[in-house]
Amino acid sequence: MISEADLEHRLATILQGAPSLMGVMETARDLALPDWMIFSGAIYQKALNHLTGRDPDYGLKDYDLGYFDSGDLSYEAEDVVIRRAAAAYPPPLDTLVEVRNQARVHLWFEDRFGEPYAPLASSAEALSRFTSTMFAVGARLEPDGTLRIFAPFGLSDLFALRLVPNPSRKTLGFARTAAAAQARWPELAVQA
Repeated sequence: MISEADLEHRLATILQGAPSLMGVMETARDLALPDWMIFSGAIYQKALNHLTGRDPDYGLKDYDLGYFDSGDLSYEAEDVVIRRAAAAYPPPLDTLVEVRNQARVHLWFEDRFGEPYAPLASSAEALSRFTSTMFAVGARLEPDGTLRIFAPFGLSDLFALRLVPNPSRKTLGFARTAAAAQARWPELAVQA
């Protein structure tokens, strides 16, 4: 049995081998946003691509850069950060890095996705609400150059290519996101 620490090390090695992601991480680190991380597809897709022999950037739509700042929950404050990040990234990354303040997700989530969403206490807590355990993974490049991995459900489903619904949050979105992921990576086993 492979330990969680071994899986985290393996994921960090995969991520470090993806130059585009590491460039995004380095700029995000330089932005020094509070409680920031890159998460979702920008992380799990790199692992899936590595495990299935695809190009590291295959299937990538964007890079989700979350941060947590509860000091000002206005869109205007978030927009200042969005514009600052866009100015820091060269094209096409300036439009591919999607920045969101996780402290204000509860203000718009239900209108956009039709499901209630309680306020978060941190960026890492957002991972525990993702539709699948496989998607619930994030990473942050620390000042010393190490990658810190966040995975509230662990990484075994990701490395087993197993798409499982989030056990703590039943959502209407699992079937849709599972079908989209399986269309890009037919090797995935979906367990509903």
